[in-house]
Amino acid sequence: MKVKTILVSQPEPKVENSPYFELQNKHKIKVDFRSFIHVEGVSAKDIRAQKIDLNNFSAIILTSRNSVDHFFRVAEEMRYKIPEDLKYFCQSEAVAFYLQKYVVYRKRKIYVGQKDFVDLSPLIKKYKDEKFLLPASDQLNFDVPQTLNNLKVSWTQATFYKTVMSDLSDLADVYYDVLAFFSPTGIKSLFKNFPDFKQNNTRIAVFGSTTQKEALDCGLRIDILAPTPETPSMTMALEKYIIEVNKVK
Repeated sequence: MKVKTILVSQPEPKVENSPYFELQNKHKIKVDFRSFIHVEGVSAKDIRAQKIDLNNFSAIILTSRNSVDHFFRVAEEMRYKIPEDLKYFCQSEAVAFYLQKYVVYRKRKIYVGQKDFVDLSPLIKKYKDEKFLLPASDQLNFDVPQTLNNLKVSWTQATFYKTVMSDLSDLADVYYDVLAFFSPTGIKSLFKNFPDFKQNNTRIAVFGSTTQKEALDCGLRIDILAPTPETPSMTMALEKYIIEVNKVK
């Protein structure tokens, strides 16, 4: 069956040159975006209940834009005056660049990893005597605590925000040829909103092994998988599939 409509379970890209828009225009298909999950901040009161005192830390580990936003939100709610000598360890350049929304970059001690969390290891090890705070979500990647424990540094994890399943009730009578998922929680959100969901002719696209596992555990048939050596991105995997089933020359 040809693909004419795709629902991507993420927010719509804010950049005009997104590969999704190129895919839509090139193959004359309709691509919609809808977050199946969203982030909600944890209150300062709840963070205090986790026995977190921001004054006890000399370094902050930031793994995403969400961690940046919610660290500074909580600091403001707690009336915590952020010291100028606080060290910031950012997982990637994108996170470090986003940090400029809150701090004057040249006046702060900022250390930047390449991409994956493990890339921060040499930097954290260099400052192993610091007391590190990891403001994170309630769904932390397993490699993060493993990496920090292996480094034998003093670190504390605190839940500053939670991943919550979105209300999708308005999609009850809407059909798409392809549903694209990027996290296990996205799959869970589908079945929470639509417990009687039947895949039938709907094609399921998944990104990553954990998303793949969740989809299979829920009895879904996976038609499109990324990343692979041939299709390292979701848009490339979608295009490859569209070319095959739509018989695009």
